Amino acid sequence: MFDLNHPFFIPLWRRIAVVAACLAWGLFEFVSGSPFWGTLFLGIGGYAGWGFFFAFDPSAAQRRDRPDKDE
Repeated sequence: MFDLNHPFFIPLWRRIAVVAACLAWGLFEFVSGSPFWGTLFLGIGGYAGWGFFFAFDPSAAQRRDRPDKDE
């Protein structure tokens, strides 16, 4: 779906911002009466939260950012 180990996401504040934005938008959609979009965004926020805080490997992202010069 998305590359959650991209070097762009190495700083913690970016990972928190993405998850918070998805969850906040999902809650906004539920409050405004759109349960489909609320469920979709809460699901994306949950998936991103799992990927960024439980399965994220910063060393793998750094290796992708700086490939070996021998290769």
